[in-house]
Amino acid sequence: MADRREARWLVESVAGGRVPLAGTPTDDQRSLVHELITRRRAGEPLQYVVGSWQFRGLELLVDRRVLIPRPETEQVVEVALGYLHRLAEMTHQTSRSGPALEGVAPVLEVVDLGVGSGAIALSMAAEWPCTTSLHAGSGASSRPEVDVEVWGVDRSADALDVAEANRDRLGERFASRVRLLRGDWWQALPSHLEGRISLAVSNPPYISSPEMAGIEPVVKDWEPTEALEAGPTGTEAHRTILRDAPRWLHPGGIVVLEIAPHQAEEVAESASQAGLVQIEVYPDLAGRPRTVVARAR
Repeated sequence: MADRREARWLVESVAGGRVPLAGTPTDDQRSLVHELITRRRAGEPLQYVVGSWQFRGLELLVDRRVLIPRPETEQVVEVALGYLHRLAEMTHQTSRSGPALEGVAPVLEVVDLGVGSGAIALSMAAEWPCTTSLHAGSGASSRPEVDVEVWGVDRSADALDVAEANRDRLGERFASRVRLLRGDWWQALPSHLEGRISLAVSNPPYISSPEMAGIEPVVKDWEPTEALEAGPTGTEAHRTILRDAPRWLHPGGIVVLEIAPHQAEEVAESASQAGLVQIEVYPDLAGRPRTVVARAR
């Protein structure tokens, strides 16, 4: 057990967020708290012991089938949402100048490659202003001006089970706006999306095989290796995603990738080699390079 604060969290998870326990703890509650503390003392990550974790305001189920959501990825989502708003603004202006179906909002297709627990995909759907005007305060309409459809892709059936559970527990609105598919990166997507993706975002595996030996046990021994280790260089997944991005993004579409800080230059070069342009690198809250963004021509 790391500290008393963690013990409090474990008691809260049994008490349903109430500490101290309402009334006298039952034998079952005492037994469960003892079991959770034993698991934590054995080295299991607190997030898995508790069974859920916060990500950008969403309470997500997590277990050993998926990576634990991290603050660095929250910043990646922040960057992605910023670009999505810019794309929506351009789409809105274009739709105003051309013919449109009455009451039908243009839809931007968004893809989360390597969806895991669903943290990125569900955040993109949850934080999109799908029922308000992009121009609040200027005669805003209740009709959505630009909507999004989010696709979550993962080759792990176990990860998709977790993502589906998180999607379903968040409500009916998410079930209709977030679609989950099994497959390898872009290849999982239906063919009608080719050349139509507005924004793709991914937190792919980016630890190299040599680096895995030095990863702390609480990560290496518990979190899924296939979601951590990319291969000999650590940038194999980035290169695969970037190589096929021009085929799937629409002209001007954006790809947003989480990286390890030391990979910024290499991943940016891979984006350039793939024919992508306007490549930018954004820092995390600690000031380290964390997100690479590139645009289709």
